[in-house]
Amino acid sequence: MGKRSGSKRKDKNKVILPPELPPEVDDDAVHVSDEDIEFYGRNKFHHFDPESINRYVNRTVGHDEAEVERLYEEREKRKALRRPREEDGDLEVDPVDALPIKNLQGELVYNRAKKARSEENTGSMKSQENGADAKHGINKDEQTGKSKNKKGGDKVKNTQSQIDVPKGKLHSDVLEEVKEELSAEELFEKKKAQLAELGMAMLENPESNIRSLNDMLSISNDRDQKVVKLGLMSLLAVFKDIIPSYRIRQLTEKELAVEVSKEVKKTRYYEYTLIRCYKAYLQKLISLEKQLHFYSVAVRCMCALLDTAPHFNFRESLLASVAKNLSSSDDVVRKMCCETIRSIFINEGKHRGEATIEAVRLIADHVKLNDCQLHPDSIEVFLSLSFDEDLGEDETEEQKVKPKKNKYRQNQQAPKPLPVSDKKKTRQELISKAREEVDADLRAVSFTLDPKERKRIQRETLSALFETYFRILKHSMSTSNLRSKANIVSPGASHPLLAPCLEGLGKFSHFIDLDFMGELIACLKKLSGYSDHQDGTPHDNTLSVSERMQCCIVAFKVWRSNLEALNVDLQDFFVQLYNLILEYRPDRDRGEVLADALKTLLWEGKQQDILRAAAFIKRLATFALSFGSAEAIAALVTLKHLLQKNSKCCNMLENDSGGGSLSCLVAKYNPEAKDPYLSGALASVLWELSLLEKHYDISVSSMTSNILSMATLNRTKNPVLILNVNPLEAYRDLSIEWELSKPAGKALSLNLKKRRRGKEFVALNPDVLQKADRSVDKEELEEKLQSHFAVLRGISENERLRAELNHTFSSINMYKEYKKQKKKNMKSKIIRKKVAKV
Repeated sequence: MGKRSGSKRKDKNKVILPPELPPEVDDDAVHVSDEDIEFYGRNKFHHFDPESINRYVNRTVGHDEAEVERLYEEREKRKALRRPREEDGDLEVDPVDALPIKNLQGELVYNRAKKARSEENTGSMKSQENGADAKHGINKDEQTGKSKNKKGGDKVKNTQSQIDVPKGKLHSDVLEEVKEELSAEELFEKKKAQLAELGMAMLENPESNIRSLNDMLSISNDRDQKVVKLGLMSLLAVFKDIIPSYRIRQLTEKELAVEVSKEVKKTRYYEYTLIRCYKAYLQKLISLEKQLHFYSVAVRCMCALLDTAPHFNFRESLLASVAKNLSSSDDVVRKMCCETIRSIFINEGKHRGEATIEAVRLIADHVKLNDCQLHPDSIEVFLSLSFDEDLGEDETEEQKVKPKKNKYRQNQQAPKPLPVSDKKKTRQELISKAREEVDADLRAVSFTLDPKERKRIQRETLSALFETYFRILKHSMSTSNLRSKANIVSPGASHPLLAPCLEGLGKFSHFIDLDFMGELIACLKKLSGYSDHQDGTPHDNTLSVSERMQCCIVAFKVWRSNLEALNVDLQDFFVQLYNLILEYRPDRDRGEVLADALKTLLWEGKQQDILRAAAFIKRLATFALSFGSAEAIAALVTLKHLLQKNSKCCNMLENDSGGGSLSCLVAKYNPEAKDPYLSGALASVLWELSLLEKHYDISVSSMTSNILSMATLNRTKNPVLILNVNPLEAYRDLSIEWELSKPAGKALSLNLKKRRRGKEFVALNPDVLQKADRSVDKEELEEKLQSHFAVLRGISENERLRAELNHTFSSINMYKEYKKQKKKNMKSKIIRKKVAKV
C-alpha cells in the first residue's frame, strides 16, 4: 500500500506538458464549404466547456520553470528525430558504404544520396532478397533503430531498396564535382605543361619516346579550342624536327618474313609509328580546315610541313589543300599558300622537281574547274618557275657524231658472239637485276636527278603551264565576244587571271613552239581591241587599258624571242598603242605597264619609220603635259630616244609659224587620227616642251631642257650627259623618289612648335601698323576679291555643266544603241515570220 501511495504522489507531482498547437494557417488558405457548416450545426460544437479547457492547458502552472523548459527541449528533440529522412527525396547511405561525419553536438551524420528510380528500387529489392545474410542483418538492425525513433510506432517499409545505392554512381558524382571545381585556366596550364614535357622528350630522343606522339594527338582532340591549337602547333614543331630526309616506303612481304636484328626492328617500329601518327595528324588538319575557328591554324601547319619536307610521305594531300587555298578570300592564308608554292618552285633540290609538276597540274585543274574565276595570285606563282635554256634541243648530237669516228669499221662485219652456257646466262641476268635494284634504291635516296629525267619533268611542267595559259586566253576571248554582243562593258571584271597570264607568256615566250606562234599573235591582236578602231566607232572591249597594253607587249616579246623569224606584220599593235596612250588614266590603270609598253615597242628594237616616230613623239609630248611626273619622265625618255634614232624628226623642235620644215602626205596635223601614218605629225611643233621646261619636278624640267638643246647644237653630240635608262627604269626610279619624299605626317613636339612660332612671329610697332592700314585701298581689295571669287564660281559652274553634258552624251549613245538593237530584233522577227509562212 505504501508503494502504491508513493507512486500516486509521484504521478501527482509529475509535470504534464500541454498538447502542441496546430500549425498556423493563413485565412486566405482556409476554405469553408457548405458541408462543413452543416456538420458544425448538426453536432452542436458551439457549446464548449471553458473550465475543462483551461485546466487541461494550464497543467504546468505552479511547477518549476527549469523543469518545464527541459521538458519542452526534450519534446523538440524527439520531434526532430521523428522527422522522416526522405523529406528532400534523399536516402541515408548505408554506414558500410561511406564514413559518417560528427557534428558539433557529437552526433554521427551519414551522407545522403538521391532516391533511385522505381526500376532501380525493384531491381535492388530482388537483389536483396537473394543477397547475403550479413547484409540482411545489418539492414534489419537499421529498421529497428529507425522504428524506435518514431513516435506512434510507424514502421518503415522497404528500407532495404531505399538504402541500397550503387557505389559506382557515387564515385562518378564525386569525380564530376571535383572536375567542376577545377577552373579552366588550371586545366589549360596543366595540359600546356604536359605538351611541353612530351615535346621535349620527343626532341631529346625520338626513337625511344616515339609513343609520346599518340599522347600529343589525344591532347589535341580536347574540347577547348586553345588546347587544340596549342597541340597542333606543338606537333608541327616536333614533326618538323624528326621527319627524316628520305621517303618511308611500305615493307614487302619478303622483307617482313626475313629475321632481322633488334636495331632494325626498333627502326622499323619507329618508322611505322611515325607514319601512322603523321597520317593521323594530317587527317586532323584537313578536318579542322573546314571549321572557321581552326582554318588559319590548320593551313599554316600544312604550309609549314610542305615547305619543310616536300619529299616526305602524303605530299599529295598537302599539295591539294594548299593549292585549293591559293585563291582564298583571307589575305593572310592566301599569302602563306603562295609563298609555300613559290618555295617549292624555287627549291627543287628538296624534291627533285616532282612536287613542282604536281603543283602545276593541281593549279591547272583548279583553274579548269572554276572556269578561270580565281584570284590572280593563284596564277602569279608560275612566274617563280625556272627552266633550262636547252630544254627544246634534241639529244641526238652525240649519236650523230659517234658514227663519223668509226666510218672505217662500217664495212667490216661485226664479230659473231661466242656461245654462252646456260649457267653464265642466268648468272649475268641475276647480276643485271641486282644492279638495277641497287640503282633504283640509289635514285630513290639521292636528290640528284638524271639529266634525261630532269628534262622530261621540265617538259611536262612546261606543257601543263602553257595549257593553263592558253585556256585563260581562250576563256577571255569567248567571254569578251559574248559581252560585246550583249553591249555590256565592265573592264577587268570578268578576266581576273588575264594579267598574270600575259605576264607569264611574256616571260616564257622563248619556249613556245613555232607552230602556235601565228595563232597566238592573232589571239593577242583580237584581245588588244585593234578591230574596234577600224569602223571609227567607240570600242566596247571588256579588257582594261593595262591588259590591252600587255597584249601588245607579249606579242612583241614572242616575236623577238624567236629572233624575229616570224613573218608577221606588227603594225596593228603600234596603232593600238598609239590610241591606248590617250585612254590611260593614272588612278585606274597601271603606270608600270605603260612604261613597259613604251620600252618594248618604241625604245627597243630597230629604227622606227619616220612618220610613225613623229606621230609617237607628238603624242608623248602631249601625254607628258597631262599626267604626273613619273609618267612624264617615261614619255620624255622615249621621246628623246626616238629623236636620237630619227634625226629628221628634230625639225619638230623648231618653232616656225608654219610648223615643221618637212613635208609629208598630210599637210595639217590631225590629233584625233586613229592611225599614226595619217596624223600628219611632221607638220606640227613640240610646243608642249616649252611648258614642260617649267615643270615643278626637277628631273622632268632637266630632261625637257636637254631635249630642247638638241635643236640648236650639233645633233651628233649630246651636250648634257644623262644616264641611258629605259622608260621602265625611269618610271620606277621617279615613283620611288616621290614616295620617299612624302611627308611623314608625324605630330611636331611642343618645343619645335614654339621655336617655329618664335621664328615666324615678328613684333611690329603700332606706328608701322597704322601706316600699313592707311596704304591699303579697301575698294581695290574688294574688287580683287570679287573677281577672284567670281572666277572660282565660274570654274565650279563649268565643272557642273561638263558633268551634265557628259551624262547627256552617254544617255544619247545608249539610246542610239538601244534603237540599233531594237531594229535588229525587229528584222530578225520579220525574217522568222516569213520563214514560218513558207
